[in-house]
Amino acid sequence: MLSAARLLQLGALLLVVMETSNSIPPQDWSPPVSSGDWSPPIDPEDCQRMLESGVPPDQMPWFCACSQCSVPGPKGERGDRGLFWVSEGSAGSEGSAGPVGSLGSADNFSGCLQTPGQKGDSGEKGHRGLQGSVGPKGAGGFKGDEQQVSGGSKGEQGFEGRPGDPGPRGEDGTCPVGQRGLHGDQGLPGPRGLKGDTGVMGSPGVPGASGQKGEPGSQGDCNCTEGAGGAPGPKGAKGDRGTQGDPGPLGQTGPKGDKGDMGMMGMMGPPGPCMPGVQSAFSAALTSSYPPPGAPVAFGRVLHNVLWGYDPETGLYTAPVNGTYVFSYHLTVYSKVLVAGLFQNHRPVVITTDPAALGTTSHSVVLHLVRGDRVWIQVKDANTNGMFAGPETSSTFSGFLKKKLELKWFNKDYKQNLKLSSDSQTQ
Repeated sequence: MLSAARLLQLGALLLVVMETSNSIPPQDWSPPVSSGDWSPPIDPEDCQRMLESGVPPDQMPWFCACSQCSVPGPKGERGDRGLFWVSEGSAGSEGSAGPVGSLGSADNFSGCLQTPGQKGDSGEKGHRGLQGSVGPKGAGGFKGDEQQVSGGSKGEQGFEGRPGDPGPRGEDGTCPVGQRGLHGDQGLPGPRGLKGDTGVMGSPGVPGASGQKGEPGSQGDCNCTEGAGGAPGPKGAKGDRGTQGDPGPLGQTGPKGDKGDMGMMGMMGPPGPCMPGVQSAFSAALTSSYPPPGAPVAFGRVLHNVLWGYDPETGLYTAPVNGTYVFSYHLTVYSKVLVAGLFQNHRPVVITTDPAALGTTSHSVVLHLVRGDRVWIQVKDANTNGMFAGPETSSTFSGFLKKKLELKWFNKDYKQNLKLSSDSQTQ
């Protein structure tokens, strides 16, 4: 079959030929002059296809319809460019199958009976066939004669077998818990520190000199005549208060007055650093879980507080006297990791880390404090503040004064040095 693009090309060529044939009468037409290199514009097979497709002879090109041209004419000049370009179209759909032909006669294929030919050579061995199905079970054979069989030699030892599968897991064992150890002995006191040097007292500043009194100004000139006395003017406003005058001379001492009434008792002052009989102790519990980090933890529920050295609002304990103190804390941990420490004057003394989701942690420490030192509990950050308090669990902070510092070295020489220092300050 001709393609759609080929048919379009043939149609365009046919239009050009028809126009040419209409312009030249048949009686005036003459074959082209012979030329050795002449060739038809299209393939002769295309002419055959046009004849088979039913194109009338008067509409076909002259080189397809001419049967008397034996000598081709010279090659013509190249024609003008066509009016349009014929692009190749898409392939057409496949045509339907033709009808089936009639069955031929069997008599046309019958031959004469001939003698058989010679036997051919043996062919190659074929491939092995598939395995056949299992046949039926045969009948039992006859019993053979009994023979005396001597014992054979012992075979060699077989290969080692694979290891057996692991057995089931045994029950968990119980580990006895040991008793708590005895409390250790108290450590020896540290060596006494050296006495610091007394600072030099600064001298008082020199008072500034008083300014001198200014000279009175010169009297102004007045070239005027004295007028008649006018009426008295209205009373002027009260003038500003004058400057305080110089103190007068000291008067004589007056007679002794009567004794006045006793005033009200004042508040008790803080105890001195070496006051005998001073005892300070406290214990407080946490009231809210997960305290804020970066600040002292306020244990708001006070259980015991002698001399009120512990402040439940700020969570700070302030040492009332110089001495040795014992502090401890017992904290419940829940839901978060806990990293907490005991601080003395912004310095961490001990730090505890408990990664358990539910548990308790505790610590105790002995410190030497000077009057005014502060101690508190603080958590690290918001991710490690798992300190918990509830109706059935508590977190506590406790401390007490174990021993006051006794100044046995308060001797006569120290008193004398203190008196000299006091005299130098008064001067």
